[in-house]
Amino acid sequence: SEGKTVSKDFNGELNFLLLANRLKTTPRTGWAVRGVVNCESVADHSFGVAMTALTLSELVPVDVDRGKVLTMAILHDLAESVTGDLSLGGSRLLPEGAKAHAETRAMDEALSGLGFAENWREIWRQFEDLANDEARIVRDADRIDLLTQALVYERNTGTVNLNEFWEFAPVSSFHFPESRKLIEGLLERRPRS
Repeated sequence: SEGKTVSKDFNGELNFLLLANRLKTTPRTGWAVRGVVNCESVADHSFGVAMTALTLSELVPVDVDRGKVLTMAILHDLAESVTGDLSLGGSRLLPEGAKAHAETRAMDEALSGLGFAENWREIWRQFEDLANDEARIVRDADRIDLLTQALVYERNTGTVNLNEFWEFAPVSSFHFPESRKLIEGLLERRPRS
């Protein structure tokens, strides 16, 4: 089809799919260091972000490209197939800009050999820069999924030391009123200690 370039032998695409598959077994480090046993993988989180972003694209009264929303949601943590997942606690110790620089290099590595790499890189960059409503929906979805998972862990595992995740994403940090309403609903459902 017009505008799409793939290699004839699909080696680049197969290498990419094998690399991306790593996300299925890459644990979300923040949960693991807080004692959550059998915590979600980065791929689990990416699914949650995609589902949340798709839901938000129906709730938020702005006209968005749902294909771009879903592409951003799936790509948003792809760099972690190269870098692994760095927790909030770990990333705060890095020099300013180091994490972003490493993720950019990791995305370049992950997408190398793909004829459509530049298109995906641009969509990922839009997400990182919060360049449009699609990116803002996915950023909100990223944090909504984080707090949804925190609530599930607090309810189901008795893990009580997850306050830092709620503090990381206060209601005021969300871009859309609909996102803030969802977070307020999650807060109402938190177990009382």
